[in-house]
Amino acid sequence: MSWWRKEVIDFALDQDTARLIVEQKEWIARDPSHPAPFYHLALLYRMQGRQEDAMGLLLEAVRLAPDFGDAHASLAEIYAVRGAYPDAWRHAWQAEALGQPRAAEMLRRNGIMCPEPG
Repeated sequence: MSWWRKEVIDFALDQDTARLIVEQKEWIARDPSHPAPFYHLALLYRMQGRQEDAMGLLLEAVRLAPDFGDAHASLAEIYAVRGAYPDAWRHAWQAEALGQPRAAEMLRRNGIMCPEPG
């Protein structure tokens, strides 16, 4: 990795990510009933490799808003990586029904067996 990338670009990205994390946490503190900051914080945590934290935030987002298709799709992706395919498909179907097909398409494209919807 070049000096420019490590010392300038990655540093700036890390600073921006840290700032965005603080903003989302503040939003959650102000309005814990809104699902969007939980989803956005989960995306930031996923970028940092904090999958467990991200999953908890996404589960909270879909608890608050069961019709949050992007959050269901993100949960499906995390479950698929973990090999929890029934859970991945459950969230992928919910996302697809809500107009967000990316997770179901990913599972099909990668040949992950589709259990019966339930």
